Amino acid sequence: MFKIQNTEGGARTGVLRTSHGNIKTPFFMPVATKLTTKQITPMELHDMGVRSIISNAYVSSLRPGLEVIKKAGGAHKFMQWNNCLFSDSGGFQMLSESFFKDIDDTRVRFADPFSGRIQSVSPEDVIQIERELGSDVAMCLDHVPHVRSERCDIEDATRRTHLWAERCKTYHDAHDKKNFYGNRQLLFGITQGGLHKDLREKSAKCIDGLDFDGVAIGGLCIGETREEMKHAIKWQMPHISDEKPRYLMGVGSPEDILNSVEMGIDCFDSIYPTQNARHNNVFTRNGNIRIDKGRFKQDLGLLDPACDCYVCKTFTRAYLHHLSRSFEKTYQRYLSYHNVYFLIKMMEEIRDAIGKGEFGEYRKTFIELYKNTKKI
Repeated sequence: MFKIQNTEGGARTGVLRTSHGNIKTPFFMPVATKLTTKQITPMELHDMGVRSIISNAYVSSLRPGLEVIKKAGGAHKFMQWNNCLFSDSGGFQMLSESFFKDIDDTRVRFADPFSGRIQSVSPEDVIQIERELGSDVAMCLDHVPHVRSERCDIEDATRRTHLWAERCKTYHDAHDKKNFYGNRQLLFGITQGGLHKDLREKSAKCIDGLDFDGVAIGGLCIGETREEMKHAIKWQMPHISDEKPRYLMGVGSPEDILNSVEMGIDCFDSIYPTQNARHNNVFTRNGNIRIDKGRFKQDLGLLDPACDCYVCKTFTRAYLHHLSRSFEKTYQRYLSYHNVYFLIKMMEEIRDAIGKGEFGEYRKTFIELYKNTKKI
């Protein structure tokens, strides 16, 4: 299921085997909350080297609904995606006031944002939803607390996360670890613990001990500082088995990915690249730029001279600046494509550097440039 191939310090490369193909690790997954990555087609994702995306199981169950997805033959066929599909449980929606209503040990209650109807969702409900979606990798339902919550609240959320993890695994095992379409479905557990060392360690030990196919680190990248996030990861890593894939949820900035790979993380997902694109922020080797700034109005240079994506080979900064300032939405598509491509190629370079024993130097050089030491 998962095999490590090369190591350099804490960093490592490997292969995660799924029902829809093998994925080289470490890798980044674009987010497809509503069964689409914003502004980018499935064919474009495949062509740029994306081998896994992540959807939101709960949101997909509301719209378009499970009946139409099952009728189509599963989420892969419905969205015309022939590579790996992770499905998130919907636990992250507990941080949204428009979704979250209340919670206890039996279930969480959400408000359907489309109809306003109140719906109770149990750990078993979520696993069944993920089975019917047909995802290759399902995520347990966890209780995601606000990172700055009181310790007592985070402790209760962590306890509930462990309880629900056991129930998710029991239900999944009872269905022979297969999805609704008869394919093998991996199940990942999720750790919590906020910014408390003892809770983070306890959670990692508990989730790792339940023998999931992989372990995800949850409850981060939601308002804590970069240093706080690094500490939380370091507290948990020694208590997660080396032979299991390690997934850091919600992280997508180049610097955070590089630092996390150094600590042994194998998998990432985030809305970061497409969300930044919609706000005119562009990733380049020499740091982020705001393409709507006036200095790009007459700049006929390439978006990022170091990038070979379609956008960088085709359009000038002046043209993309013009689209953004004219409120032509195509700029969001072009910038989203570039930003995702940028991360996918960075992950390829990371894997290559680890294989050559050169990751430490690669990370150092990349971050020095990315911190905008040289203006474009």
